[in-house]
Amino acid sequence: MAKLIGGLGSSHVPSIGAALDKGLSQNADWKPFFDGTVAGQDWVKAHKPDVAVVVFNDHGNAFFLDKVPTFAVGCAERYEPIDEGWGPRAIPAFEGHAAFGWHLADSLVENRFDPMIVQEIEVDHGMQVPMELFFGRPETAWPVKVVPLFVNVIQYPIPLPARCYELGHALRKAIESFPGDERFVVIGTGGLSHQLQGARAGFINPEADREFLVDIAANPAKLAALTRQDYVRLYGSEGAEMMMWLVMRGAMDEAVRVHHTHYHVPASMTGAAMMVLENVAG
Repeated sequence: MAKLIGGLGSSHVPSIGAALDKGLSQNADWKPFFDGTVAGQDWVKAHKPDVAVVVFNDHGNAFFLDKVPTFAVGCAERYEPIDEGWGPRAIPAFEGHAAFGWHLADSLVENRFDPMIVQEIEVDHGMQVPMELFFGRPETAWPVKVVPLFVNVIQYPIPLPARCYELGHALRKAIESFPGDERFVVIGTGGLSHQLQGARAGFINPEADREFLVDIAANPAKLAALTRQDYVRLYGSEGAEMMMWLVMRGAMDEAVRVHHTHYHVPASMTGAAMMVLENVAG
């Protein structure tokens, strides 16, 4: 059967992609952030996963206010980078894993989730940036197949943190019931703390961010028990997307080993982080 070999966490700040596009990763402003992502790339190269389930939110590019699924599963064979206003980025399209996408959708229904099924969609920086941070920028093709798992953390009502954690449990069941010997990673994306509008525009909470990175590994139940309002209060209105890390963490064992963690502030008005988790049992 398929196996989950790691849980990866990453910010998906769009300016990270812009910095890579412009060759700025080693300038004085960006180097401290990108230096901290090398260990994550090294882990991926060493462990060679076959499939990445990427948990992220669309930012009003493919989904808009006329259709906002709480959870959606990608079941396509291919995902093109979307044009976010400056033309599509010069990165390869992502090869999908439609067979697992359909298996995941069915398994989620068996576990009392009712996801929207997506067979044709383009993907924005929410997926592009974490993939590039962990896998680098390939010249022709990404080294893994992908399955997008969309979570609405933008348009209220957004899901409960506890529900995202439960979604991770259901995702783990789907992976372990999938036939074959493929090696999976789950990438939880978003955040960290930031708010882009309103009276608190520019809000970042480094102390809460650092506590989150400790708790997501050692005490995820604490983060799952928080309310949606707690996430907005602690991490900002856009920081609410940090609950998507709970999907990744819910897919892992109760006890995990922190292989790597990195925090940088600010990255375009955002606390940015990377994390690599392994199950203690191997």
